Amino acid sequence: MSHLHPLDENDPLAAKRDAFCLPNGVIYLDGNSLGVLPAHVPERMQHVVEKQWGESLIRGWNEHNWIDLPQKVGNRIGRLVGAEQEAVVACDSTTINVFKVVSAALALRPGRKVILSDNGNFPTDLYMAQGLADLLAKDHELRIVSPEDVADAITDDLAVLMLTEVDYKTGRRHDMKALTEKAHAVGALAIWDLAHSAGAFPVDLSGSNADFAIGCGYKYLNGGPGAPAFVYVAPRHQNDIRPALTGWMGHVAPFAFDLDYRPAEGINRMRVGTPPVLSLTALDAALDVFEDVDMEVIRQKSISLCEYFIAQVEDRCPEMELVSPRDAEVRGSQVSFRFAEGYALMQALIANGVIGDFRAPDTVRFGFTPLYLSHADVARAVDVLEKILTTRMWDMDEFRMRRKVT
Repeated sequence: MSHLHPLDENDPLAAKRDAFCLPNGVIYLDGNSLGVLPAHVPERMQHVVEKQWGESLIRGWNEHNWIDLPQKVGNRIGRLVGAEQEAVVACDSTTINVFKVVSAALALRPGRKVILSDNGNFPTDLYMAQGLADLLAKDHELRIVSPEDVADAITDDLAVLMLTEVDYKTGRRHDMKALTEKAHAVGALAIWDLAHSAGAFPVDLSGSNADFAIGCGYKYLNGGPGAPAFVYVAPRHQNDIRPALTGWMGHVAPFAFDLDYRPAEGINRMRVGTPPVLSLTALDAALDVFEDVDMEVIRQKSISLCEYFIAQVEDRCPEMELVSPRDAEVRGSQVSFRFAEGYALMQALIANGVIGDFRAPDTVRFGFTPLYLSHADVARAVDVLEKILTTRMWDMDEFRMRRKVT
């Protein structure tokens, strides 16, 4: 790591870079899509595979407490998102958890039919809400407005406000506390997707009085591709909800093998199927990197990295149009620019060792993870970007060929 950049002097997170496996010659600006492998995770995984699974076999559920990994990991995530103890459980995918919390919330507001969201929400959330409305066949409506219009669209016919705190494409950040308060004022419930929040900056679910939240484990939490997601239910709701997905792990006594479903107490009723022990272990191990870190320190470095990147790109790459908010207070830990040939540009960047990603139709995204990025990295990334734009390197057939994952 270079310490030549003045903004990297006295960086309290500088030593954290060694906690990650970063490939040589790569500047990784895509931690908002898939986090970097923490250096100690392979050894932990090898131990669980060879010693726990290999030697304990079925006894591992008791001997190594595999059965309680969802609660253990959930509580560790809960600390990062301002949740109460025993209010978060790690399980399933974000998409499945959307179904669980929206169905639970609608059941708590049986006389209301409107689910409000915005067109900056991640599409899977919208798909699941619409699919649930169709499944219920009780005239529920998914109402979608622009992010700027959400506050004014919170009306007294609303059942559920369902938003992603940080817009996946632009990085625009909603005011969780203010919008939750406004939803409650009209008798609605608030659901927050923390996919681009958890591990990126301080989140305060309890202080914001959120009702439900969901999020994924493979972005800023570095849990690995397809890592388990998590779900939050405010303690005041936990014993009033009856899950729509009534799996055996959400039963009050799974190993009684009753033929009728009786929900477990508290957050455990949000569990469904058998815990994926290996992937939960990877996520659990990855969370170790946060144990001695203040999320406010992460946030301050994130702002500095993003501000520096924006200033450098706008100064040196005038072809790029900023689509993220200029105000850091309403921006997450990512920066997005618009470029007509954004896909080809990003492929050229990746080929030259700067990894970000692309979102249709014309947005290139850059995620900033302060635990392993420096201002020197940002400076080098902009050097590469400027060179690609100046030489029109992006205008090559090999960079225009669309791949399945962008």
